[in-house]
Amino acid sequence: MLLGSKLYFTMLLVVILLLLDFASAGRVLWGIGQRAHENAWQRARRTVGRVGGGVLQQPLDHYDRSRDDTFPQKFFVNEAFWKRPDGPVFLYIGGEGPLSEFSVLYGHHVDMAVMHGALLVALEHRFYGSSIKPKGLETENLSDLSSQQALADLAEFHQHISSRYDLSPWNTWISFGGSYAGALSAWLRGKFPHLFYGAVASSAPVRAQLDFSAYNRVVAQSLTDESVGGSDKCLSAVSEAFAAVVAVLKAGNETRVRKDFTCCETPRSPDDQVEFVRSLADIVMGTVQYNEVGAPISIAAICTLMTSKNTAHEEPEGSYSRLVKLVEVYQAVMGRSCLDVSRARTIAELRNTSDSVAQSGYRQWFYQTCTEFGFFQTCEDSSCPFSSIPGWTLSLEAELCTQLFGIPPKILFNNIAFTNRYYGDIHPRSCRVLYVNGVIDPWSKLSIVHNSSAVDRSRAIVVRDTAHCADMNSAHVTDRPTLRLAKEVSLFTFQISFCILFVLYLEANGFRPHPRPLRNDNYVCS
Repeated sequence: MLLGSKLYFTMLLVVILLLLDFASAGRVLWGIGQRAHENAWQRARRTVGRVGGGVLQQPLDHYDRSRDDTFPQKFFVNEAFWKRPDGPVFLYIGGEGPLSEFSVLYGHHVDMAVMHGALLVALEHRFYGSSIKPKGLETENLSDLSSQQALADLAEFHQHISSRYDLSPWNTWISFGGSYAGALSAWLRGKFPHLFYGAVASSAPVRAQLDFSAYNRVVAQSLTDESVGGSDKCLSAVSEAFAAVVAVLKAGNETRVRKDFTCCETPRSPDDQVEFVRSLADIVMGTVQYNEVGAPISIAAICTLMTSKNTAHEEPEGSYSRLVKLVEVYQAVMGRSCLDVSRARTIAELRNTSDSVAQSGYRQWFYQTCTEFGFFQTCEDSSCPFSSIPGWTLSLEAELCTQLFGIPPKILFNNIAFTNRYYGDIHPRSCRVLYVNGVIDPWSKLSIVHNSSAVDRSRAIVVRDTAHCADMNSAHVTDRPTLRLAKEVSLFTFQISFCILFVLYLEANGFRPHPRPLRNDNYVCS
């Protein structure tokens, strides 16, 4: 469903009341993602609250009882809003990076916890942040890093919190997550329906895909979206700029490129030239993915710069020169002195197994893309705005799996196929999962954006002019009207409200409802 009018939501509310039931990136793009998360935490730091937590010793392998080795897994708890003893539990799932205490202090899930008297808990993902043993980045140890093990961690965490707070079946658990963690949230509900009553999956790529060429198709479409400051002229200017850069490289002017774009070194080899142009593309890709929710610049800013006129000469600037200015702006905002262009340095960073680099999550996530998801953002078709780049191919991306982890292409393909079979691809047999996606978010192409299941009606919300995980932030004055509406009148808010009101109504009339646990093979919401 595409949000657009209050009338639609009024009608939707009536339907809901009647129904009752219902993550591979270049180094520059990875850095923009980290910047977006840091900006969110900067907002969160304005929040004052006392947070508890601790470390839970988890089995490294939940499925091999012959092993007894464990790892420390960090978690946080916020009891400030909890209506004891039967208030719900809102679980925030950590993804491919460190978890902060602000995960239980800030965000739309926290706003909902205030409304519904929920206990807030959050669990850091195994092998990310501080939830990793020494030498955990060694390839042989990374074999314990998988989404399946992560879901089992969450089930164990459910038991730990239930015991610690003496919870009962009346304490309804709802999971929340965004991006990869959003997929985990959806899969958690599907694999452990007897433990988790419902789930919110924001910008969740539930489909594993080897060649994620659709990513850059959405980037191109978003650059033309007038609602976020794009235009056809903008897309043409960006494409022309990249073609001009490639032309300069083909002419053998690598030293000019280094000077113009302030590269960290001269991109002389073919591999470094691909890395260089990929780094340029990452700036645009990251801007689209995190538009207005943490990116160093916005789509509107890119398009203004790329289509502006030089008032001094009263002639349009060359697209190449405008791209140079765009990189200057990016470098200044990000505080970078030069642009990464070394393929060898990228590989060296991914090979680094020292404990000191575990916090970045770069190697761990690349391992998961090789063993489970793919997600390789390629640019081999004409719809890609950077299609003039020679060498940016699927084989170039996938060969790193062999170089780094000894995973050949056939095994890589089989790994991705297994993931889709195991979780159900975009046709999961689960219910009470809310998928929220933004139209301009490239990851929406791997998520669920249609309500086609007879079992799980009204489960997709698609928000116009909205980017990756934007719905997860607390309401802000800068929110676009469509995003504000999605937060204020979201399906899941109404679903939780109705369930809680229904329970309170029954209790007020002398009834004590006991929710029926759902077996793993029972997909009918009840």
